[in-house]
Amino acid sequence: MTRDGDGAHSVARGERLFIGGRWVAPELGHYEVTDPATEEVVGLAPEASEGQVYAAAAAAREAFDGWSRTAPEERARILARTAEIIRDRAGPYAELARAESGATTATARGMQVAVGAARFERYARGALEPVEEALPPQINEAGPMGRAGVLGALAVRRPVGVVTCITSYNNPWANPAGKIAPALAMGNTVVVKPAPQDPLSVFRMAEALAEAGAPPGVVNVVTGSRPEVGEAAVEAPDVDMVSFTGSTAVGRAIAAACGRGMKRQLMELGGKGAALVFDDADLAAAVTGIGTTFSFYSGQICTAPTRVLAQRGVYERVVEGLARYAGALKVGDPRAKDTVVGPLISAAHRDRVEAYVALGRKEGARLVTGGERPALDRGWYVAPTLFADCTPDMRVVREEIFGPVVSVLPFDDEEEGIALADDSEYGLIDYVWSGDVARAFRVARRLRAGGVGINTVGRNMEAPFGGFKQSGVGRDVGSYALRAYGELQSLVWPG
Repeated sequence: MTRDGDGAHSVARGERLFIGGRWVAPELGHYEVTDPATEEVVGLAPEASEGQVYAAAAAAREAFDGWSRTAPEERARILARTAEIIRDRAGPYAELARAESGATTATARGMQVAVGAARFERYARGALEPVEEALPPQINEAGPMGRAGVLGALAVRRPVGVVTCITSYNNPWANPAGKIAPALAMGNTVVVKPAPQDPLSVFRMAEALAEAGAPPGVVNVVTGSRPEVGEAAVEAPDVDMVSFTGSTAVGRAIAAACGRGMKRQLMELGGKGAALVFDDADLAAAVTGIGTTFSFYSGQICTAPTRVLAQRGVYERVVEGLARYAGALKVGDPRAKDTVVGPLISAAHRDRVEAYVALGRKEGARLVTGGERPALDRGWYVAPTLFADCTPDMRVVREEIFGPVVSVLPFDDEEEGIALADDSEYGLIDYVWSGDVARAFRVARRLRAGGVGINTVGRNMEAPFGGFKQSGVGRDVGSYALRAYGELQSLVWPG
């Protein structure tokens, strides 16, 4: 077990910050982290001061020169070893993730910890990917820029510097790992500011990295329940780039701060995905795919197809199918093997989702199923909720609810379906279901979304991930993440 300098405190409960390779006592005390299913305290998280956040960024800056010059093979070894450590401790790591995030045990193990380990493993390989590209030589005419002749050129990808990683609460392993691993693979150093609701798992990630051999200052973790902590992690003068996953509203504020400091940014923001279901679609597959919106992490995913656009000929069948799907889902204790839908992350978020359910009814949408609190003694639950007969102007259709709520709208033809899908400020991931593959691809290519699932809600983890419009800036995942965490430098010489 890693300990701080005096050996007096175990990091197992995540009660200290990780700055410059040491576990540091927080200057502003602690706050409680609560299990969304039981409403019991899971542990205490450190409340960092703004000065400590700045110190973490300074530590990352100090470590950058050495880490950026570290051989790619050594960076790869450390990332691969981190993946091994995470897999070796998957059981306790998954239990902590379940307790602090409210995810089901299966999700915590399979979609959080396992995916986190896989991302470190993927970017161990990424550290070895080429960073130089030879460009075609160019004939340079004689003039004020020099003598006539041939000029050779290289495009070289260089690390950006110090990256602040601000992560979302809906996946305390995969989301941080998806930022930290490619940033480190490219030779950057990082300051990680996890979501305040479930920050404890990130301390375990930092512990695994340190044990794997990451030098002091390469990875730093600061936590806090106050917005000033995140603001300091963005504003710190030693920070060169901010990678953020979260709401569009917060993303706008971060973008403004980055603009003042000319800092690079990578942002994965909100989503309100449209699922177009044509009348020749495999309805069973479409209903099952869309139904995961209700079940996977209680709908707290930005990629969820929460706007279902069903062609009029199959509209009622789609509504009926989704109602049956939602009604069959077991809602309850995420530790139980048969539980599919667990709690929402907090009481405040449950209240927000319930307010949208009330709003949908007030707006005139037909409540087909759900909308109520399940009869459970504890926990922040909302039953899977389906609205039908919606119109495009309804707020439940236009705004990201981030809960187990789906709205269904009819459309008549391909043009109307595309227009309805694009009638949104968001553009993260849309979906198309059709038995006519040519039509499915034709429609997908016209949609204003960063990604489109064609007869699937699955994701290829090498495909670029990011949004159009208000859904973000830049692209992540696979080799695209390595590019996102790098700066291009050109080298030109007479040949």
